[in-house]
Amino acid sequence: MSWIRRLAARPDARLRTEGPPVAAGPDAPHAVVIGAGFGGLAAAVRLLTRGYRVTVVDRLDQPGGRARVARVPGPDGGEYVFDMGPTLITAPFLFDELWALAGESREDHVEFVPTTPFYRIRFDDGAVFDYTGDGEAMEREIARFNPADVDGYRRFLDKSEAIFETGFLELGHVPFDKAAHMARIVPSMVALESHRSVYGLVSKYIKDRRLRQVFSFHPLLVGGNPFSTTSIYALIAFLERHWGVWYAMGGTGAIVRELAALIGRLGGEVRMGETVREITVDASGGRPRATGIRLETGETLAADVVVSNADAAWTYQTLVAPQHRTTWTDDKLARSKHSMSLFVWYFGTDRTYDDVAHHTILLGSRYKALLDDIFHRKVLADDFSLYLHRPTATDPAMAPPGHDTFYVLSPVPHLDSGTDWSQETERYRQRIEDYLAETVLPNLGDHLTASLTLTPQGFLDDYLSVKGAAFSLEPQLLQSALFRPHNASEDVDGLYLVGAGTHPGAGMPGVLSSARVLDTVVPDPKAAVS
Repeated sequence: MSWIRRLAARPDARLRTEGPPVAAGPDAPHAVVIGAGFGGLAAAVRLLTRGYRVTVVDRLDQPGGRARVARVPGPDGGEYVFDMGPTLITAPFLFDELWALAGESREDHVEFVPTTPFYRIRFDDGAVFDYTGDGEAMEREIARFNPADVDGYRRFLDKSEAIFETGFLELGHVPFDKAAHMARIVPSMVALESHRSVYGLVSKYIKDRRLRQVFSFHPLLVGGNPFSTTSIYALIAFLERHWGVWYAMGGTGAIVRELAALIGRLGGEVRMGETVREITVDASGGRPRATGIRLETGETLAADVVVSNADAAWTYQTLVAPQHRTTWTDDKLARSKHSMSLFVWYFGTDRTYDDVAHHTILLGSRYKALLDDIFHRKVLADDFSLYLHRPTATDPAMAPPGHDTFYVLSPVPHLDSGTDWSQETERYRQRIEDYLAETVLPNLGDHLTASLTLTPQGFLDDYLSVKGAAFSLEPQLLQSALFRPHNASEDVDGLYLVGAGTHPGAGMPGVLSSARVLDTVVPDPKAAVS
């Protein structure tokens, strides 16, 4: 069956993909959404269009969560606009769907444009691989490195497509809340070799050392180690081939702004600068049930449904009292494995670097050993691999005229490393600056005009992400699907989770898909108050 037929034959008719929206009356049930990241905003839209009244509450001063925006004035006017979080749009239909549910068109509000190459990958010896969605161009690139791997790449892409059809199209929006759900997919998982890691699966088909890196780095985009992340995540290769890699003009911040406006048009409320202290729970009927939230100010908001877009571990560890948790106990949370973190440097320059692509990956001399340092030894290494984002390659308005806007991120251990980022930040930033100046941004230090940083400590302080992990729980096989915090809480009725820490996982497609799952687990508004 082709992917088109699979997508059309949705396994659950409750999944809504278009409008018209259902208007909420004054007596409609109330849903409170904790967190205005992409998961929370998408959840709010989906609940509003089903007929819920919705209030979104977030502690930051602007919506977006990790996708917030920083603006720095230019030295001679204008401003640098920094998307502080996700930059890659790889399943644009998931955004299109949100406006369609409201009877609107996304194209009327924010423009998506394709980027090519998807990534320019630079190896430590200076060799470059342009990763695109053009099959013939990709085979030419592979042949430059190892002609014998062209056939292996074709077979790997076939395998990626098979994983994509099952793992994304069929199961990406299916709640794994019962063991029976997991049992039904075990034969498919065995056939798709889900026991292998992404790197292990790639290595089955591709023999060149550098090409193995090219086709196995994708788990890092969702917080996983290519050497331990289940090969289910190899579906990303075909997902990108099929839908492409896109950029939102004005940055991802433009999507956030327009989603917040859509929520307003639908009658929802977004309250910023409000910190949630507790999810209130009534256990008088035996099984605990969420009844609303309590803010740090002491104000309570009653709700029939509570959706948390906060970090999943933080939600249970901090917002739900221990006596209401029999599954996600403090003990179990302490044993959970969290993703790596990120060091992110946002900077502007008073010149443009026109030969630098929109997305560049700079791979260091070590691959597995560096990942071992990050994920297992949890030490901050002296070397690094980097992702460099230059939005001005596509959207010059993200910087003052004649200037460039960048951010560069380095995967680093989460806070269990013990690194004192108050002491380490500038030293680490300078090392990255020196490396970029030596490789792709000559004389960088002479042209810097703006500079901001985000460290693992910032992920904890700003986003309340446990251990400062950038992507919540690490995407290992035994922390996926049934074994990940469920979209419908196992412990508290009326509590639902969206975002990176629940099913299906991190990355914009995963986070938006977690909100899709709500269509199948949050009751119809009439049933919610019955």
